Amino acid sequence: MTGAWHASLSKMLAQRVSDPDLVQLLDAIASACWSIARAVRTSALDDNQGSTDTVNVQGEAQKPLDILANDLFMQALDPCSRVAAALSEEVEEVTWLKSPQKGDFIVSFDPLDGSSNIDVDLSVGTIFSISTIVADNDQEVLQKGRNLLVAGYAIYGPSTVFVLTLGDFVDGFTLDLEADEFLLTYPDMRIPFEASEFAINVSRQRHWPQPVSQYVADCISGPDGPRGKAFNMRWTASLVADFHRILTRGGVFLYPVDEENEAEGGKLRLMYEAIPMAFITEAAGGAATDGIDSILDLQPTASHQRVGVVLGSSDEVQRIAAAHI
Repeated sequence: MTGAWHASLSKMLAQRVSDPDLVQLLDAIASACWSIARAVRTSALDDNQGSTDTVNVQGEAQKPLDILANDLFMQALDPCSRVAAALSEEVEEVTWLKSPQKGDFIVSFDPLDGSSNIDVDLSVGTIFSISTIVADNDQEVLQKGRNLLVAGYAIYGPSTVFVLTLGDFVDGFTLDLEADEFLLTYPDMRIPFEASEFAINVSRQRHWPQPVSQYVADCISGPDGPRGKAFNMRWTASLVADFHRILTRGGVFLYPVDEENEAEGGKLRLMYEAIPMAFITEAAGGAATDGIDSILDLQPTASHQRVGVVLGSSDEVQRIAAAHI
């Protein structure tokens, strides 16, 4: 591991990003994550736990921190003059910040992933991605994941870690509270090819399609089963937390389309959950599919479209895809 003194996030951005407006935007997003991290740490002290009386566009009860995190993220985007549009999990419509011009930025984000974990003091996170407007006055924000410039997330756990990729290296930066800066602690993160862990919500087992049921059965059958080794199952109910473990230790995350969520297309949202995480996964040497097809090749059709998600170590993801065919 490279020591934290080797590089800061701001230094890395200055060295690797030639567009000063993109540097400003990424710095603003990191600043938003710093603010959200503080709000998470002090949520009990600030009376920001529990639920509100409102629901978001997903029909999910909003936590006070869901709303606060969204506000903090949007405030951070405000000074960035080339951000034309923002798409948030917590807002029904796309927020247009200016008349779009070619090359302006589109930011898609989930301000507080896994917010149900707040009241029990488990890890939560923020997910984001950046793409660009392709033509003057073009208001089309529904672009394939292959078109992304940047994707990343922050995880608010024992430490705050900011993970970022420009499509090549995946680097992780830990928030140094004394220096008040994100410092490089996890350079060139790579998902191990093989794995012995999987993450899935077993409470939904009765709804799973047969290939998913068979995959899990093979994994938990142990050394005497078809996989010939023991697997561990993990589930945190936070995409960021479950994925961060897979990024560092290997494994596969599954939230498939099943009998109960099939009418909605799945559970996780394509634009600001699945696509950013798939972009990071592929940059880290892994694979990400909707069960069969690459998530980055899917054409979005709606801002809050849902999708099945299987991502992580490429060998495991390919095994699951082959079982669906």
